[in-house]
Amino acid sequence: MSFRILGTGKCVPEKILSNQDLSEMVDTNDEWIVTRTGISNRRIATKETMTQMSIESARLALEDSNTTPEELDLIICATIRGDYLTPSQACIIQEGIGASCPAFDVNAACSGFLYALDVADSYFRSGKVNKVLVVAYEMMSKLIDWNDRNTCVLFGDGGGAVVLEKGNDLLAIRTTAAGNTKLLSIPNMMGGSPFDESVQEKQILNMNGAEVFKFAVNGIVQEVAAVLEKANLDKDDIDVVILHQANMRIIQSAKQKLKMKKAEFFSNLEQYGNTSSGSIPILLDELNRGKMLKDGQLIVMVAFGGGLTTGACILRWNKNSEPIFENQNIFSSDGDSTSHEGNFS
Repeated sequence: MSFRILGTGKCVPEKILSNQDLSEMVDTNDEWIVTRTGISNRRIATKETMTQMSIESARLALEDSNTTPEELDLIICATIRGDYLTPSQACIIQEGIGASCPAFDVNAACSGFLYALDVADSYFRSGKVNKVLVVAYEMMSKLIDWNDRNTCVLFGDGGGAVVLEKGNDLLAIRTTAAGNTKLLSIPNMMGGSPFDESVQEKQILNMNGAEVFKFAVNGIVQEVAAVLEKANLDKDDIDVVILHQANMRIIQSAKQKLKMKKAEFFSNLEQYGNTSSGSIPILLDELNRGKMLKDGQLIVMVAFGGGLTTGACILRWNKNSEPIFENQNIFSSDGDSTSHEGNFS
């Protein structure tokens, strides 16, 4: 017994930072950014806090799932950094929505949402929980060098949430890690000790873009193959693919290598940029509320990020139907799909 997705929610900052805006800050232009990344706009927090927006994401997911905070047995928040070192962002969300269950954070960078689902899966399989709230939220604008045109054009702020309940809609899930601080890292600021004579690095993202690109494309292809094998499915069984929204060239390269002719590849990267662990739940919520997902469809979700980490899963979208349990056939699928190139908004 694992889980099914019962509801989704998302929240993004009000401010839209366009490529034209960035061209007035650093040596870049719209054509340069779009050609290399596929991004036109991104949302940047100004007056909003992570606490406000992560709580709103949770509230919307609870509302969409007709779940009260009192029904929750666990809250997991995937984030690189919350508003406080302690308490965890999950505990802050718990207080904000009025829940009383255990709560903790997971840090797996851009793969955090998939890692959180993997942790939730274990809790469901152990019989400890009936309903779980998973929130993934990031504020990358506070962690990048706004003078570096190679990185500042990529990232935005935002995130989303899902409410999970008992069910058998998760068909396979897998996470990996290969420790590496050279390709992608953000130093931690450790201040205050009179005995620490080390020179503090700036708390900004450092990334080897070319190497991360290769890791991402290869990781997507390998992880899709791995979860398909684990679920005893073929790539033609998949209806929808939701990839971490990092760079359109990564998405297009992975799509070309995957050769999944039936599956729809959705993207909202153009309007949000890379929101790290928040990108998949933001897109999932937009697909849900836009009624782009049909009950019975099989969805592959794949993420990659600092660590270096990857996460992938296959689940059946069954939000508007009765839960599927073990004595029912969970592998039948029918219907055709059309390809969605580039954008979904």
